[in-house]
Amino acid sequence: MLDHVFLSVSDIARSIAFYENALAPLGIVHAHDYDGEDGPPGHPDLKGFGANGRVFFWLREGVVEGRAAHIGFVANGISQVDAAYAAAIAAGASKIHPPGAQLHYDPRYYAAQVRDPDGYSLEFVYKEWQH
Repeated sequence: MLDHVFLSVSDIARSIAFYENALAPLGIVHAHDYDGEDGPPGHPDLKGFGANGRVFFWLREGVVEGRAAHIGFVANGISQVDAAYAAAIAAGASKIHPPGAQLHYDPRYYAAQVRDPDGYSLEFVYKEWQH
């Protein structure tokens, strides 16, 4: 199980606003900011997102490798996938594929994919057998 992910973004303010909107339907919120000066030399400033008392998704300003990452966010049902997809599109994401069953994986795998403003692939996923 992963504890956290750092994602480098080109415009931190834009990305914070995007992720605040796109992740809200999943119950993931902008939860904590970390000042890099509090860490070892060279530690970046971080903007943390999380849910249920855990901060696990962090943004940092830096070099963008938009096609180098794909991040799947857990949804608690089909309606959350649909809502997160709609929120991401409204916040400026570009479409990869709309919500629907991903039959190439499993008929119970329901997901949608978008690209964030830096080109990162985001997937909102509900896997019935994991709930």
